[in-house]
Amino acid sequence: MRSETKKSETEMTEITSRTGDGLSPVTQVGAAVAGLVRDIKGLKDDLEVTLQQQKERLTMLDRKSLSAARPALSTATDLEPPHKKAFSAYLRSGDDDALRGLALEGKSLSTVVNSDGGYLVDPETSASIASVLSLTASIRAIANVVHVEASSFDVLIDHTEAGAGWATETGAATETTTPSIDRISIPLYELNALPKASQRLLDDSAFDVEGWLATRIADKFARAEAAAFVSGDGVDKPTGFLDHTAVANSGWSWGNLGYVATGVDGAFDASGDSIIDLVYALGAQYRANGTFVMNSKTAGTVRKLKDADGRHLWSDGLAAGEPARLLGYPVLIAEDMPDIASNAYAVAFGDFRAGYTIAERPDLRVLRDPFSAKPHVLFYATKRVGGDVSDFAAIKLLRFGVS
Repeated sequence: MRSETKKSETEMTEITSRTGDGLSPVTQVGAAVAGLVRDIKGLKDDLEVTLQQQKERLTMLDRKSLSAARPALSTATDLEPPHKKAFSAYLRSGDDDALRGLALEGKSLSTVVNSDGGYLVDPETSASIASVLSLTASIRAIANVVHVEASSFDVLIDHTEAGAGWATETGAATETTTPSIDRISIPLYELNALPKASQRLLDDSAFDVEGWLATRIADKFARAEAAAFVSGDGVDKPTGFLDHTAVANSGWSWGNLGYVATGVDGAFDASGDSIIDLVYALGAQYRANGTFVMNSKTAGTVRKLKDADGRHLWSDGLAAGEPARLLGYPVLIAEDMPDIASNAYAVAFGDFRAGYTIAERPDLRVLRDPFSAKPHVLFYATKRVGGDVSDFAAIKLLRFGVS
């Protein structure tokens, strides 16, 4: 470009020298424009050359990258939660490295307060177990369920009245009785299940190990709990409401359950009036939330009872999923209730949310044991739960006896 500029200056000098008197203004402007156009064309050529060099360089780099044969990056996003992957790996192969890298709570199953050695079940599995338990026909469905972190749960009950009296305007006030509070302690006991599966089955990726484990444990826990809440003896298990002493409702006192007799040994009375007596043996403050509890065999007998006008005392639920009703009160079918027999307490009625309390720790723990039953793998699952009557005035029983 400099050479072309010098050439233009030289041409201008030559023209000036030829004319002798210099160029006219028009000629000078024309010569300057011509020189500017030549400069712009030269700049454009330089830019095109530079751009071509850059393209060649990029092409060379692309070829080198392809020749290296690097593996393509995955475009799929792993949406599975890390705790679920870690727990699944632990169940299938016993690999706990991933679990150790997570902020999960580790506890053992040999002391009262669980310190170390176990692994918390992932939330999805625990939710599955809880849903099955809630659908199981047991006292849990109508009782008061509380979650605790201690080894026991204390219920404070005020079941006495404060004294009161009438006084004249100038008469001296006399001392009245003071109400008292009872403390009912509900200890938590360990409920466990020990299902097993072969290692070959666990190695099969198509096998839903978590779903299988949840179903097996839920079934075992549900049946054990249901039986304990009704008739448990309180020895390493919850105390069932039928385990407490039952007395005639006319002589009822705190610490016992009141009962109403049918008047017939091992059967209902002919009119079925004993069921009405059972309902009104319960205090009005509890009766509004009352529920009948019986097993299927007893329910089949109750369903045939009619009043004096020939109408059945039993009525089915008005909508799908609603419980059947007896005298307008819901009926819970609990298969662990005793059958109708001589002096049996086959029917219970009461406000179980006030009368029976279930205390439990909300977590479930699983230990994997691949050694004790080779070639099978054992899964030791534990849960801590307790239950007992918390208000003896809230539950009444129907006794199939003369008195």
